[in-house]
Amino acid sequence: MVRMGPDVPLLNEYKQEFFWKRFPQTVLGGPRFKLGYCAPPYVYVNQVVLFLTPWLLGGIGTLLCQLQLLEDLHAAMLSGLLMLGAAVGVQALALYATRRNGMVERLGVPNILADEEEVEFTHCVGPETVRFIAPGKRFGLNVVLHTVLAGAICGLGTWYVLLGRLTALYGSVGVALVVFVLSWVTLCTAEYSLIVNTATETATFQAQDTYEITPLTRPLYILTFIAVDLADRFTGPVPELQLTSQVLHVVFLVLPLLWALGMLSPLDALLLWGMEQALVFGLGGSPMSSNLRLLGMFAMSVCVPVCTFFIPSTLGVVLFLMAMGFLLSLDLSQFGTYCGGGSRGAHGDSGWRRGASPAPPSWRLGCSELLLYLGLLLGAMTEAGLLHHFLSPSQPQNLAWGSQAAVSYLLIVLFIVCWALREIQGTYVFGGVFLNPLYPRGMANVRVFKQRSRGLHVAGAIRRVLLNLVSPFAMIAFLALDGSVQQLHTASLSVGFTRAFRVVWQSSEDALLQMVVVVSVRLAAGDTRLPGWDSLGTGVQLLLVGLLSDRLLQFLSKLKFALAVLVTSWTEKKQRRQSAGTLLALNASLCPLLLSVVASAQLAWARGHRLPLSRLHLLPADSGSLACALRSAFARGSLGALTPGSHFLGRFQDRVVWIMILERGYGYCTVNIKGLELQETSCHTVEARRVDEVFEGAFERPERLGLNQGINLHWGNALTPCAALPVRVYSDARNVLSGIIDSHDNLRKLQDDFLKALVWLLLRNCVQRRKAFPWGTDEGTGGGGRKSQSPQLGQSTVTQPAEAVMVESNISSLRFRRDSSSLTSFGDWSDDDDLFGPQPARRTVALVSTEAQLGHTVLQTGPSLPGSVEMDSLFENMALQPLQPLGLGLGLPAVDKGRNPEVPPTESSGTLVHENFSCPHSELFSLPSGWRTAPLLPSRLQQLRPLFPEEWFRFTLGRLALAVQDEASEDVAKALKEDGGLRDLHAQVALSCLISLGAESAFTSPSYVYRVYCGDVPWTEGLKWLSENKELYQLALKAFRYSFKLLFDQASLGPMESLEELFSTLEEYERDWYIGLVAERGWQDGVLQEKPFLFSLGHDLTMGTYTGRVLSLQEQLVQVGRLNGEGVRGQWANLSWELLYATNDDEERYSIQAHPIMLRNLTVQAADPPLGYPIYSSVPLHLPCF
Repeated sequence: MVRMGPDVPLLNEYKQEFFWKRFPQTVLGGPRFKLGYCAPPYVYVNQVVLFLTPWLLGGIGTLLCQLQLLEDLHAAMLSGLLMLGAAVGVQALALYATRRNGMVERLGVPNILADEEEVEFTHCVGPETVRFIAPGKRFGLNVVLHTVLAGAICGLGTWYVLLGRLTALYGSVGVALVVFVLSWVTLCTAEYSLIVNTATETATFQAQDTYEITPLTRPLYILTFIAVDLADRFTGPVPELQLTSQVLHVVFLVLPLLWALGMLSPLDALLLWGMEQALVFGLGGSPMSSNLRLLGMFAMSVCVPVCTFFIPSTLGVVLFLMAMGFLLSLDLSQFGTYCGGGSRGAHGDSGWRRGASPAPPSWRLGCSELLLYLGLLLGAMTEAGLLHHFLSPSQPQNLAWGSQAAVSYLLIVLFIVCWALREIQGTYVFGGVFLNPLYPRGMANVRVFKQRSRGLHVAGAIRRVLLNLVSPFAMIAFLALDGSVQQLHTASLSVGFTRAFRVVWQSSEDALLQMVVVVSVRLAAGDTRLPGWDSLGTGVQLLLVGLLSDRLLQFLSKLKFALAVLVTSWTEKKQRRQSAGTLLALNASLCPLLLSVVASAQLAWARGHRLPLSRLHLLPADSGSLACALRSAFARGSLGALTPGSHFLGRFQDRVVWIMILERGYGYCTVNIKGLELQETSCHTVEARRVDEVFEGAFERPERLGLNQGINLHWGNALTPCAALPVRVYSDARNVLSGIIDSHDNLRKLQDDFLKALVWLLLRNCVQRRKAFPWGTDEGTGGGGRKSQSPQLGQSTVTQPAEAVMVESNISSLRFRRDSSSLTSFGDWSDDDDLFGPQPARRTVALVSTEAQLGHTVLQTGPSLPGSVEMDSLFENMALQPLQPLGLGLGLPAVDKGRNPEVPPTESSGTLVHENFSCPHSELFSLPSGWRTAPLLPSRLQQLRPLFPEEWFRFTLGRLALAVQDEASEDVAKALKEDGGLRDLHAQVALSCLISLGAESAFTSPSYVYRVYCGDVPWTEGLKWLSENKELYQLALKAFRYSFKLLFDQASLGPMESLEELFSTLEEYERDWYIGLVAERGWQDGVLQEKPFLFSLGHDLTMGTYTGRVLSLQEQLVQVGRLNGEGVRGQWANLSWELLYATNDDEERYSIQAHPIMLRNLTVQAADPPLGYPIYSSVPLHLPCF
């Protein structure tokens, strides 16, 4: 990615013109007064007339009211009816234009280079003009709804801004006139967007407005303002309500500016955001991980204060609130899973993986959890009932005495202890400013790190008990002993205590802080009574403290983010612009205004923390172990206070993982894990290097880094390190194989190792077919195959591994690529081929075909020459031998029958070696008849017979026979070793495979080895026979890959010293390794199944070298830090505006350039698609953290 200079504009030049066309449309509600081409004047005149129509029609009613010809209500009704008629006319014209355009289509040559579609206008009311100005609605219901709503808005708006009303509010005719004129501008923008043409809003929640919800956004806000005014009109003289109406009339004037700046939520997001805010701050709940969960939880939570209001007994109220607060704070979806029969099923497991890997540690519900919850619920209800019945006062008392005093002091002690125990769990204390001297540093060994962390784990366990068991019961005692519970039959106290009893369980740490603040205020007041504060009641006091504390934390986080942007605009050279000094001086001089803007942002809407529903969820196995580590860290408090919307970043080697808290409840936490791109771009490298520096300053020894003062030098960074978590992850090691794969000695040794590996696999496959192999068939394979159905091969029944992976190769399984001219050879030719160098493998991606599940395996073929006829597809059931006498050899090499009297064996002529076994147990190790019909001359096989490893065959046969037979195993093994017929049979099959792979003499070059390893086997004489025996082909390919791994190991560690060592090594390959290609499905399955080791051979075309890649599953320390949540949401909001509104999707745009402090490039990647581009994302994971 190209580094951008400091003075690059925020929008590219070709997008600036587009932006200045769209932004005036947004401000005015939809009129398009600036086009990229010439348009007749009547196009602009028509838009002006339609824009001012509501003002003209409303002015008629206002004039008649001012002349006292009509009352204000009748004048408003008249204006509304007139606007209704005008809206009907506009919709009728739009419908007529739509039908007319459907019947008559104008032919023309479109300009594909134009930024927007050019319209040819023919008449001021022509179909093209009407269609351009008023496109119309897509749904008939919206036509009716929007038309009626337009009349209502005009009528109520006329009543809202009548001059008499405005004069009465402000007592000045001049002010009333100004408000009247500007208010009608607001009304006109809303009416135009509703009826004529909808403006593109800057605040966009959905990428597409499918159901035409956007036109309703502006009228909804106008109706809200009018509703407050109507309440002031009909409720009598209420000073507070009259003041609110005066303020809202002024705010009404700037609504177009607020809509244009995106400070007001669109309608679809407003409903969800409002429910979330009411659930969290009004009812004590938590943000939900999905919209469906939010709707369900909000509906259940609203019923609680309603029922509380009508319960006559205060004891019944306390018990009811106690029970409902506890139950609603749990993950209720697990109760449905448990009742449905899946008591141990993890929520969301279906989206975790598509393989057979073990499920992640999601939140589960079983009998033990039910008993624990039941015990906690009964204990809490008993405590609350007894304390309220016997010790609760009838009136609120001072905390200096009474039954609440001891509980209040206990809450203060619990808060201090829990806070201190949480602080020492992380690498920094006091908000990330100072290094924690108790945290172990400078240790790469996981075992040593765990030993040094035992003290912190003990402290975390104590905190867990205090926070999850002791604190809730102490807070319940405080609420049950409160005197304001006696006054519950008011709406405010019902809502307040509903929230108080709920938040005790939903977020115990936050509830403890809020109660300590309330207690501290009461203790500070002493005997002095605070009339305004004390009259609210404890429940409402806790509600206000919770709201203020949340907004205060948001303010501080936003202020830190704003200061980081300002300071780095000067300190970071890559971010410094020519106007940076002027901007800094201006912000310093207008510091109060800057603070007011940041403070006002607390009232603006923000996107929720829920994930979109239409997502593809994929997750590698590493994240399952990461979820286990996160569960322990959440329980100990190593990552600080967990609040929904918190973001964390994990770093290990070259991998970056993004963790987001979606939901928080009693004993569980819902997270989303994303993986960011692994390709190292320049921007990615700059930010990743700064992330490494931040983590090194926190987790390395301070004396090595010169940080003797113990202060976090990266405090201003968006990332604050928290803890290092032991996680089972794959360590990635890559090696250049120069000197190994190109060594002639190693290539000669590869032939012998291939035969040994193939013999071992053939014998093991024989035993495995009889279902008597001690290792079992559920461990998977490490090479190319897995368990599948059992196709019939000859006279023997062969059981292939399940989900057999067939490697799509360039061997001509259905059409051979011969050295001579052949039409089918063009199907494998490409312009990218290197005719003079190593041939890279093409189309070697491992495929899992649908037929594999049904017991069939199909070798995929490459593309053929366009226009050619595939002989195999036409004559797949015909033998081609009768065509030979006619001279139709189809490009096959000629055979001199006089010089070669021997005829190669075929399936019709019989086998080369018959089953003349001297041992009755040899049938166990017999091979299918189809494997013995290689079209090779017997003399050719006889010449290669010395290559067959007979000593290794006897050793392997003896070991496997001992593993199978239970009685007389020694005699049976001896008899099997002496059976010459069995030995000849395996020798024939092994040598036939050797010839078919082209290794008759030796493997000649690294490129040949690489192609065979990838399954891209060049044509040989027996290749067709081998490809037709699909299971044997898989075993041969697997044996070759095993032999190459043996070559790699022996070149690195030394040669094998004994046959026993070789046997154990092959056993280890089969059990603990996957040896194949990264692009194969088997590699993905191996990762999901958590194979301990994975090996792959690669070819770097740019460097011309061959590489070996080894993944090792081991426990390593993954460093995790907390990100500035407001900074993340701010950058995501800018990303949404830039892509959805400004449509600035340039890959080199300014907003995705590297910013080492804000981590802008990483943050953009982690956004939800289509805005971001994470390489994988998990479903919401419910992790237990009790």
